[in-house]
Amino acid sequence: HLQAELGLNEHHQNEAISYMRFARFKRGLCLKTVDSCFQDLKDSRLVEETFTIDEVIDMLDGLQSVVHSEVESELINTTYTNVLLLRQLFSQAEKWYLKLQTDVSDLENRELLEQVAEFEKSEFTSSNKKPAADSVKPKLAPLNEGGSELLNKTVARLQEENEKLKTRLKTIETQATAALDEKTKLEKSLRDLQMIQGDQKTNANQDITELENKVAALKSQFEKTLNDTTANQKFLEEDLVTTKHDLLRVQDQLSAAEKELEKKFQQTAAYRNMKEILTKKNEQIKDLRRRLSK
Repeated sequence: HLQAELGLNEHHQNEAISYMRFARFKRGLCLKTVDSCFQDLKDSRLVEETFTIDEVIDMLDGLQSVVHSEVESELINTTYTNVLLLRQLFSQAEKWYLKLQTDVSDLENRELLEQVAEFEKSEFTSSNKKPAADSVKPKLAPLNEGGSELLNKTVARLQEENEKLKTRLKTIETQATAALDEKTKLEKSLRDLQMIQGDQKTNANQDITELENKVAALKSQFEKTLNDTTANQKFLEEDLVTTKHDLLRVQDQLSAAEKELEKKFQQTAAYRNMKEILTKKNEQIKDLRRRLSK
């Protein structure tokens, strides 16, 4: 059969149906209260066959006062109930760092109101009722669960990045050590060549010239290699400093995320405080009802 829809996914539409069921129940209680006001008037005042105008006006004024008080109380309670409902939705959104917006003008859109009325009519008529679905309907997830899951994922990601940076740092340190060893070997080779050059000064001029040429070539090659090694060492040192900075930054982010996660876990005490407040309020309401009954 054709059924009016609200344009929501199945989960959210079920939540809307649950709230509409609650609103229908409260509306029924309000109407019963109004009906009882009229019935009380009939039972207590309408005991004669004729009444004067003043008596009728007095009865109507009294009835108006009682009905006005009951309807006003119910409207105020409905407003507070809607605010609590919005508070639940906003609290869940804030756990995911979302900012929800409302359009109050849509609350008076006749077309949308008629659509909701049609949806209620199709959902709560006896032929379309589905009571079995309500019995298996899951409860809302805890408000702080989404935020904790997000923080856990962030902590895991930061830990993984931290390990990668540590591995990279170790590799760079190994490369820097190898470059320093190479530089030391080249310097030793140069000193050996210089010693050889000094020992062979007594040889023939041709041998000296030949040896000097070899030494010059080796010296030129050494200086070129030394310059390349120095530049590579400078690059490795800069890369090492940058990597250490990145490691410190990630460790700070990891520490901040862990503190935020610990803070989220500590906020669960708010539920117990709210439950104690609600229990006290319920006791006060019961006491007021007993006093009103007396």
